[in-house]
Amino acid sequence: MNFTNSSYGETLLNNRLIAIIFLLLITVGMSFGAKNLYFDNDYRAFFGKTNPQLDAFERLQKTYTKIDNVQFAVEPKPGSNASSIQILTAIEELTELAWQIPYSLRVDSISNYQHTEVDEDDLLVEDLYEFAEELDEQKLEAIRTIISTEPSIIGRIHDPNHRSTAVTATVQLPGKDPMEVVEVVEASRLLKETIERNHDVTLRLGGIAVFNNAFLEASENDMMTLMPAMYLVILVVTYLMIRSIYATAMVVLIIVPSITFAMGFGGWIGVGLTPPSASAPTVITTLAVADSIHFLVTMFQRMKAGHSQRDSIIYSLSVNGKPIFLTSITTAVGFLSLNFSDSPPFHDLGNITAAGVMAAWLFSVMLLPILMSFVTVKPKETLGSLNNYMGKMGEFISSKYKAVLLISIFISVLVTAAITRNEINDDFLKYFDEDITFRADTDWISQNLTGLNQIQFDMQSKKPNGISDPVFLNKLETFANWARNHEVVTNVQSITDVFKRLNRDLNGGDLEFYRIPENRELSAQYLLLYELSLPFGLDLNNQIDIDKSSTQVIVTIDDLTTNQIKAWILEAETFLINELGMDTVAAGPTVMFSYIAERNIQGMLWGTLYAVLIISGIILIALKDVRLGLLSLVPNLLPAALAFGVWGLFVGQVNMAVAVVTGMALGVIVDDSVHFLTKYQLARKNDNLSAEKAVVSAFGGVGTALLVTTIILVAGFAILAQSSFGLNSAMASLTAIALFMALVADLTILPSLLILLDRKINKSNAPDNVVTA
Repeated sequence: MNFTNSSYGETLLNNRLIAIIFLLLITVGMSFGAKNLYFDNDYRAFFGKTNPQLDAFERLQKTYTKIDNVQFAVEPKPGSNASSIQILTAIEELTELAWQIPYSLRVDSISNYQHTEVDEDDLLVEDLYEFAEELDEQKLEAIRTIISTEPSIIGRIHDPNHRSTAVTATVQLPGKDPMEVVEVVEASRLLKETIERNHDVTLRLGGIAVFNNAFLEASENDMMTLMPAMYLVILVVTYLMIRSIYATAMVVLIIVPSITFAMGFGGWIGVGLTPPSASAPTVITTLAVADSIHFLVTMFQRMKAGHSQRDSIIYSLSVNGKPIFLTSITTAVGFLSLNFSDSPPFHDLGNITAAGVMAAWLFSVMLLPILMSFVTVKPKETLGSLNNYMGKMGEFISSKYKAVLLISIFISVLVTAAITRNEINDDFLKYFDEDITFRADTDWISQNLTGLNQIQFDMQSKKPNGISDPVFLNKLETFANWARNHEVVTNVQSITDVFKRLNRDLNGGDLEFYRIPENRELSAQYLLLYELSLPFGLDLNNQIDIDKSSTQVIVTIDDLTTNQIKAWILEAETFLINELGMDTVAAGPTVMFSYIAERNIQGMLWGTLYAVLIISGIILIALKDVRLGLLSLVPNLLPAALAFGVWGLFVGQVNMAVAVVTGMALGVIVDDSVHFLTKYQLARKNDNLSAEKAVVSAFGGVGTALLVTTIILVAGFAILAQSSFGLNSAMASLTAIALFMALVADLTILPSLLILLDRKINKSNAPDNVVTA
């Protein structure tokens, strides 16, 4: 279809019913895919199959008990402490009831901590206490001493200052239904209410299962709150700009099928909704409006000049058909570049949005003109005032283009210099806004109980029953002590603590024997005796593998930045290989999220490069002017750099979502420059205007539409920035900044460069002065 030919508009309006049936069929057909959509509430969805950190973690999960859990942190009331009779009683009940949580595999607390002591020649392994209400002061003091000194308790499930204590329920999810984690969290919340009702305490919920569920709740929360807000803003802003209730309603009617088409497409390709991909409808809503606004503004301008509504519809299609198609293609290319991200949810966001953008283009050049042809509308004075203002702005820029360019360059240099202030930091526990219960609870747990970053090390002895070898155990002990000497480490969980405790207790409780046994056979006997004495559900499978050839050491550290965590990991791995000869890599969710932003940036560098090349090629082909195509790179690439500069000045933290913004925003940023350059080129070629007058003509022709669409785009992404999910919020905030910078660049730098380029060409083409005698 040749959208620049008026015959297309004539044909479309003469065959309205056929066009509507066609659009209805493809929309309904695609919408059936929506039934395949589901919410993916597993944090592992953020990592690609080839991610090395995910691979290391999954190997660890296959060897040891999975770490999916729910942590109940118990907060005593003011004046009490976490080792009082009242709290011990609450913990005892909570421990017993936690076994009833769906898919519960193991429950750990100070109540069922497996305390060891020797009675004559028998090793006794039993719960630390029972019937808490009947404990006398002597027994209570003995319990407090144990929980204050036992390495596997303190700093892990009990605060050293007795401010709080915890019960941790480990769950084994079958992985057949995404709602399994919801079932676990709902049961945990009911249990929380029961304990709070029975005891005068406050419970906070943390753990991997609650973390996974928070993804689902954030997605649902955004869809329930952001979409209505988005529609409201679009209705208000669109109406204020074009002052037509009917035209505003038609814009909404373009948005709905665009989203339906896109989400159906997502279902057909098997997308699992995560917070990033669930934000696609909000992004599509924002982008779909832009195409409609360009069409409507030109239509109303034409009507204002005295032309009929039908003629104005056909004229607007012929003028805007090409730039709307180009901007839709470039926007889709920008979002498709997200497939280079290392995080699959951003692939889904890019693919769904690209489909939605192309659907919005189709509805804008087919459905919108048809709908606008059914009723009579009148242009309002608002557009005339904006057009006059933009015309005057064009005249000012044309007359002061050198000063405007110099000032723009100076400001750009200053702002882009702040890019170096940005630091990669992906604190996955802070992905959620503080109004999300999970975030508030985990912040409290971090401050009052233990660090929330766990780093796991799979220690291989490389032979069956090798973990009983004193040489191997002493290496573990050396590493554990090395880790504990770091101020940021709150707990180190190592099997060596069990061996030392057994060695002490089986030698009459003599503290001199609180060390690794010197004999391998003796160590193996101690371990076997201990394992046989453990009750159901409290075995050592979370620490040692089946053939006892390896064990995992879990280091818990404080809330640190990504760079600090990576530095600590590097130091630990270096110590292991250089000092102990153990080639072991760190694993776990903390490790995975610590490297994801870096991997995303590496992937998106290629994605952005390809997007720039493809988009530049499209613009060059469409404009058929190499000079204009190359010149367009300046206003197209500069806004992203300026946005990152502003981000460095006011935020300075870059996470994996921010890493995808350049590629994503590039396709949208190009829209303004394409429309401006298209109108400028038409004025130069068709109307034979000078560069200065062509700039003024472009301002008058598309300046209003650029302003209106940018206001809507920035408002839309500003709404998405209110997301309770931090990745969406950061991504939207930076994109909004980039879009605003793009408008400024297209209305200042681009026209100034066009005039400057024309002056230089004219000067080089002028004949040399000839001096005659």
